[in-house]
Amino acid sequence: MTARQKHASIKKKSFLRLAVEQRQLLVLTVPFMALVFVFNYMPIWGWLMAFQNYTPAKGIWRSKWVGLNNFTEAFADRSFLNAIINSLNISFLRIGLGFFTAILLALMLNEVKNITFKRAVQTISYLPYFISWVVASSIVYMTLAPSGVLNELMIKLGLIEKGISFMGDPKYFYGVVGISHIWKNVGWNAIVYLAAMTGIDQELYEAASIDGAGRLRRIWAITLPGILPTIKVLLVLAIGTLMSSSFEHIYLLSNPSNISASRTIEVYVYISAMRAGRFSYGTAIGIFNSAVAVTLIMVSNWVSKRVDGVGIF
Repeated sequence: MTARQKHASIKKKSFLRLAVEQRQLLVLTVPFMALVFVFNYMPIWGWLMAFQNYTPAKGIWRSKWVGLNNFTEAFADRSFLNAIINSLNISFLRIGLGFFTAILLALMLNEVKNITFKRAVQTISYLPYFISWVVASSIVYMTLAPSGVLNELMIKLGLIEKGISFMGDPKYFYGVVGISHIWKNVGWNAIVYLAAMTGIDQELYEAASIDGAGRLRRIWAITLPGILPTIKVLLVLAIGTLMSSSFEHIYLLSNPSNISASRTIEVYVYISAMRAGRFSYGTAIGIFNSAVAVTLIMVSNWVSKRVDGVGIF
């Protein structure tokens, strides 16, 4: 037996021993693995529709095969290219603002010594997260309507003469999406960073205070490095969703007037493919979207591990 075979045999025995020791945990994971398999892996065989002119009456096995025609048609469509650009722009905006505001809120809450005030702010900030986008988008529409609260306030302050149609002008759409995303998610996202901060050794802060470090210096030298691994892992996962821009959020805020800015890939698939029954075309775009997401996660994880060895796998 060679050295490599011996190493493989030892490794296999170690794995089996560990599996026996943790058999209760393995049994508990079975239902969740079954759910993942049924809802995430079994539907993959439906990707065959992307290479067909699929019709529900004929089914997958009897529909006509068209090869890469659906992919070719998608990339020849200017609306699809516009959807890619919008998806990337909105995703970069959401990731950038989401990370910055959540980290900033977590840092500020971590410095608050009054527990009652801290809990009140934290509760108020993450309450919008539990509101569905259907309700949240209605609030956004009412607030930003030409006769809404924001326009009325700006008119009374003399900033504008008449109400601005924020939801009817594409140039305002990115800003509306960014602000509404922060309002709804910043409090919930900050919880992750607050949890990471609790794992930082408090003796480091005491030592820094003795050495004369101020509050900002302690944040920069201790708190931020302490939560940096968490930031990197979440950033890698977020990069994988660059082509997915929260369908409910964007679709509910979109309308024919701002469609040039609100047409993301998911909105494009729903309007151009699903409504018209073009299931093969929509599946082809879904495959492209999934391939890009996997590639982005692999590349960003590789870069992260090359930098300091921290990655999601």
